[in-house]
Amino acid sequence: MYEDFTVTDRWTSEPLHCTWKGTVVAIATRHADATDIRFAVNGRACWIAMPNIAWVEMKKSTGFVITDYLAAQAAGRYLKTCIENGYDNGREMYTMTVEEVMEHANAVVHEAGSTDKLPSLPVISDDIKPEQFLGELPGDPGSAAYFGAAQPNENDRVKL
Repeated sequence: MYEDFTVTDRWTSEPLHCTWKGTVVAIATRHADATDIRFAVNGRACWIAMPNIAWVEMKKSTGFVITDYLAAQAAGRYLKTCIENGYDNGREMYTMTVEEVMEHANAVVHEAGSTDKLPSLPVISDDIKPEQFLGELPGDPGSAAYFGAAQPNENDRVKL
């Protein structure tokens, strides 16, 4: 969906390849009450800042929570919309409003059908092969063998 997509710049007609790179709670990095979603846009860093209060407002208004996957997808959809509408001028940081977060999160869930149908986010590491962890969380017993521990038996595995 929106973790890895290509969009055409409205003004230059240049194709821009956008890839999710990470999610950071901005309180730790810039003392902001926001969550920053990082994308690479043709290799250039681009951050989408989402106000943390949006998580509270989403829960109050819909009863549902914004997961890490949903936050990344909503930020990607917002970035794609900005580029398509000509709002991307090469800035490094874009700030969403609470209303925009909720609008894009709801649109992503509607598009996917439900949150459990959202694509998982890629593992960002040259040393880890994500396909080896499909259905298992890194750190779960199933990933122990990959990191040199003894191979767990079927009873040790965490099923998702």
